[in-house]
Amino acid sequence: MENIILGTAGHIDHGKTSLVKALTGVETDRLKEEKERGITIELGFASLDLPDGRHIGIVDMPGHEKFVKNMVAGSSGIDVVTMVIAADEGVMPQTREHMEICNLMGIRHGIIALTKTDLVDEDLLELALDDINDFVQGTFLEGKPIIPLSSATGQGLDKFIATLESVCNEIPERKFSSIFRLPVDRVFSMKGFGTVITGTLTSGVIHVGDDIMVYPKRIVSKVRGIQVHSNSVDSAPAGTRTAINFQGLDKDTVFRGDILSTPDTLIESYMVDARFHYLKSNAKPAKPRTRVRFHSGTSEILGYMVLLDREELLPGDEAPVQFRLESPVCCIKDDRYVIRSYSPVKTIGGGAILNPVSQKHKLFDKKVIQGLDELLLEDGEQTISFFLSLKGFLGLSLNQLRVMTNIPDKRLATTLQKMLAKQAIVQTDKERQIYVNGAIFDEFKEKVLKKIAAYHAANPLKEGMPTQELKSKFRYIEDAKFFNILFAKLARENIIAQDKNIVKLVDFKVALKVDQHEVKEKITQIYQTAGLTPPFFRTICQDLNLDQKTAKDVLQILFDERVLVKAKDDLNFDARAIAGLEEKIIAHLKEKETITTPEFKDMIGISRKFVIPLIEYFDSTNLTIRVGDTRHLRRKI
Repeated sequence: MENIILGTAGHIDHGKTSLVKALTGVETDRLKEEKERGITIELGFASLDLPDGRHIGIVDMPGHEKFVKNMVAGSSGIDVVTMVIAADEGVMPQTREHMEICNLMGIRHGIIALTKTDLVDEDLLELALDDINDFVQGTFLEGKPIIPLSSATGQGLDKFIATLESVCNEIPERKFSSIFRLPVDRVFSMKGFGTVITGTLTSGVIHVGDDIMVYPKRIVSKVRGIQVHSNSVDSAPAGTRTAINFQGLDKDTVFRGDILSTPDTLIESYMVDARFHYLKSNAKPAKPRTRVRFHSGTSEILGYMVLLDREELLPGDEAPVQFRLESPVCCIKDDRYVIRSYSPVKTIGGGAILNPVSQKHKLFDKKVIQGLDELLLEDGEQTISFFLSLKGFLGLSLNQLRVMTNIPDKRLATTLQKMLAKQAIVQTDKERQIYVNGAIFDEFKEKVLKKIAAYHAANPLKEGMPTQELKSKFRYIEDAKFFNILFAKLARENIIAQDKNIVKLVDFKVALKVDQHEVKEKITQIYQTAGLTPPFFRTICQDLNLDQKTAKDVLQILFDERVLVKAKDDLNFDARAIAGLEEKIIAHLKEKETITTPEFKDMIGISRKFVIPLIEYFDSTNLTIRVGDTRHLRRKI
């Protein structure tokens, strides 16, 4: 592995800072209070050159129980840990708590430094070694090298470095997200540089000139300069201790716990679902809605832990839980986290984030519990389907899926294409790249088809259902594109037919009863005979003694079949007569260019009662346009 972060862990005054100084020459205790009290309070940073030329970033973590939250912040992004245990004291309380935290944070590689060997004789050294061997049983440090050394005399340091190099050679490449993220652990101002932010770059790549957003405040700034191991670089990759100088960013707006990422990429959430391991060292079972301190990245946030599948959680057990937080957090699936009790403050458990952008779940919801359990299998298609099923008709954007699935960009794109091909998902918005679960889409499709069928049954004389009326039945779907995609898909499958603002089932035919058919024929005959001088429709209804509903239904059929055209209010015209008149108007305007209302009246030889509605009808169809007292051709014929 190329870029490695080493963390020092262990009880207070066991020699972590002294070891770092002996190895690197860097005094990581920089605060006045640290120097006066002789203890590490804040995180310290240094770098070490291995014999093979690799640079290792070092995070020196405080060992005092009051500063464990700082230690948790420092453990984020660590690849290998040096557990420091003093030969004159052996394993102590914070040694154990630090071991638990490292385990919860997913650290699996390490080395044990048995320090202060110059202060003990051989017998005490052997006792310390026995104590350590008992302590590491069943932990990730079982069987790992134990190096006796003295930072004061230098004894054992060469062996430590050689062993560390060997351990680093065994560390596999980490699974990095495609998204750039740097949890902030330190912010300061530097004369001539401005605001500088440091942290361990946990994923992605950062370049000079990039625009960066500070979450959760969403402040945007530009990268002015980057340093890795005190050297200026043009870019920094994941797995490096990185210092970034920003252009025009106020130091007082950024704090430890904030996260740097690309603009509009991370998603703030007050709820996350997780797999929670409740430490065996806990004395009592965990109860529902336990008040906790949630540690993720470099942040500490107060909140509640909700048990999703049981009434209580026994020490040593694991379970799916939901954390409901008082402040927003920006996580990605598979992020590690640590939970400490509210009071008294103590590490009680932790694990991995499963759903970084969650919503309230019903307790004992089998579908949710099964879905969260299956996320542990790391099946890309299954993961995508589960998250889309939770979002229903709203679906998720590509960026939301990047955050929620933590699938690398190239593999995510390939997986989505496979699922689209199988219709396991549907893309409802190509521009915004919104995806909906295929089963949910099909379920909605059936609801829509039932509404159309019900409309046909209630309105057998109408050609189809107005699309706006159909959409109004599903007000919870606000995006018009969702319906457009659905209509297009149903049309391709030859299930529906759509004509302008009307939609119908393909096998639907207007079914007139015998008396209705007769009415239709009579009305048609009246209009065809009348030509351009038809009676008002209310007059026809009175003459034929028609009830209002039958009359309206039959009239709508005649409109749908384009037998009649509606001009104004109660005045309709035979479509063939209108087509003939349209040809006359076009011929006249092509020759004369304009026509007045009196000229129009003279041309067709009818009364003004019909002339005005007709000429206004041609305006409404965009055949003509009125300019003063004349009409011109609007269409290009």
